[in-house]
Amino acid sequence: MPTPSLTLAILAMPGVQLLDACGPLDVFAEANRQVGYDAYRLLLLACEPGPLVSSSGTRLLADGWIGENLEAFDTLLIAGTPNAAEQYLRPGILDWLRQRAGACRRFGSVCTGAFALAAAGLLDARRVTTHWAVAQTLAERYPLVQVEADAIQVHDGKLRTAAGVTAGLDLALSLVEEDLGREVARQVAGQLVMYFKRPGGQLQFSRQGGTSPVGRSALQGLQRFVAANPALAHDIASLAARVGLSPRHFARVFQHDVGMTPAAWVELARVNAARARLEGGREPPKQVAALCGFANADTLRRAFVRHVGVTPAEYRKRFAQHAAD
Repeated sequence: MPTPSLTLAILAMPGVQLLDACGPLDVFAEANRQVGYDAYRLLLLACEPGPLVSSSGTRLLADGWIGENLEAFDTLLIAGTPNAAEQYLRPGILDWLRQRAGACRRFGSVCTGAFALAAAGLLDARRVTTHWAVAQTLAERYPLVQVEADAIQVHDGKLRTAAGVTAGLDLALSLVEEDLGREVARQVAGQLVMYFKRPGGQLQFSRQGGTSPVGRSALQGLQRFVAANPALAHDIASLAARVGLSPRHFARVFQHDVGMTPAAWVELARVNAARARLEGGREPPKQVAALCGFANADTLRRAFVRHVGVTPAEYRKRFAQHAAD
């Protein structure tokens, strides 16, 4: 005999990214189809009455809004918006989040929805993830929150958080597995043509400007030179000589202006050069290593895993232009 439906609500803020809300809803709806009954009762909620305008301009009609006398939820998820880091949430919304999240069996966020939970104080002393592009902002703004920038999803007690956009589908699938079992979750993944367990973390998708030139003009010129010539020997002495500073003074100035040591920046620049070669070429790992300034393929592999979260071979398989040839 089917068990009673679990009421699952997704709160969409103004400007919501459609996939953050609709992607998880489709996963739960497919789970209902797979089991042959309404295992989930699905609700899309808004912060106020009327049509909800998404980030793409598409209008949604929510099932309810937070000012209504809504039923109790088993699960509450907050969908993200592209401008969540700058979005002001009125006190009434934060109070509602505290009350409703506390009463749920579990709650969480998709992508930048984590900012709303953090503003409500619901992420303090918790392990969470969010989109890689704003992970540092979340960590700096809310120092009590333990942000895991590379994670696709993080479970901490009754809290569930997912990384950027499509990771909401991964999170929803994991909740289906919790509620209905692994086999149902596998069937849902197969029907939706998605990974049952996505390989690697989200840093493999990152295009954050870690090696974009910053600082005073002389240092920016130096950074462009290193990025254009990653195979050269870029030690402290040679870099300092290129900008006319003593090695010690150069190291201090670089750390101050750029926010990392010269050695760390050079390694990151070489990893980015390797990413470009792996995406666009067919050179073997040994050649990629040499062209990008690494001593050998093993050194490249270790640095790549440190910064990207996957091996060069795995990265090429997923992102190379010729991977589907």
